[in-house]
Amino acid sequence: MAFEGLSSRLQDITRKLKGKARITESDLKEVLREVKLALLEADVNFKIVKDFIKVVEEKALGQDVLKSLTPGQQVVKIVKDELTELLGGEESRINFTPNPPTIIMLVGLQGSGKTTTSGKLANIIRKQGKKPLLVACDVYRPAAIKQLQVVGKQLDIPVYVNENTKDVKIIAKQAMSYAMSKMNDVIIIDTAGRLQIDEALMQELKDLKKDVKPHEILLVVDSMTGQDAVNVATTFNEELGIDGIILTKLDGDTRGGAALSTKKVTGRPIKYIATGEKLSDIEVFHPERMASRILGMGDVLSIIEKAEETFDIEEAEKLEKKLKKQSFDLEDYLSQLRQMKKMGSFSSLLKMIPRF
Repeated sequence: MAFEGLSSRLQDITRKLKGKARITESDLKEVLREVKLALLEADVNFKIVKDFIKVVEEKALGQDVLKSLTPGQQVVKIVKDELTELLGGEESRINFTPNPPTIIMLVGLQGSGKTTTSGKLANIIRKQGKKPLLVACDVYRPAAIKQLQVVGKQLDIPVYVNENTKDVKIIAKQAMSYAMSKMNDVIIIDTAGRLQIDEALMQELKDLKKDVKPHEILLVVDSMTGQDAVNVATTFNEELGIDGIILTKLDGDTRGGAALSTKKVTGRPIKYIATGEKLSDIEVFHPERMASRILGMGDVLSIIEKAEETFDIEEAEKLEKKLKKQSFDLEDYLSQLRQMKKMGSFSSLLKMIPRF
């Protein structure tokens, strides 16, 4: 799971800090050295780590924290605040235009998961009362169009396809006319994956941007690519001008530090994170909540939101009455287990529960 190594190291450090009634300047330097090593081992960019440690040290020493009644907790708070800032500060969502359709263009490297992410994004946007249309503009990868059609069918979301041309500008323009005729208020364009050094394909993206004028260009980044994620994000932002980032494969075996670096190096927010293989496994990225998770402080708000999405209120009230009447049986218990399963794996829920 992403951030697992970093989370474990930082939780050990903060646990030691919280237990101390008095911290000296040398203690602080030792703690910051451990934090620095934890971040570097998690693949966070070296310059970003250096700046992070410098800010934490300045704040800890400059606010008479070491002389306060709870110096350990004060330092932990500073680390949490700076980690939140590193992750983006505040949550950032898609800016929907008041004059639909809102056009969203997904870009990124081959294998980053753009096509599946297109479907996931359409799914979460639909829950906001929107009517999305998926557009197949990956005309190079074999079976890419078919993959998007399968994803669209599974979600019952329409997919616009034109296999008679490889000109993505024509396909996108036709999709816009189609969307307006069908009252689709969001268009999600799935573009071909490419290496950031591929000038011809990068030029195609620039031309598509110029022609279609998307309201949002979102870079899909595979969080398992390590430090290369930083280079990818930097290049795409310089060449194309991205509006946000979607991190994929956060359920994989990854140190996750490169993901922490993308916001800082591009200045563009992480808007969504994909946390599993299911088409429902996507969520809005909340920097403060993620910082809390990493430090073992839990994320109760996300648990509540997942429960609200998963559990049927009327069904819950019926079960409550059954419990009061002592008529709750094994069928009801099975129903509860099935609903809990929809919230995700038990291990992922445990990570959201405060540990100290």
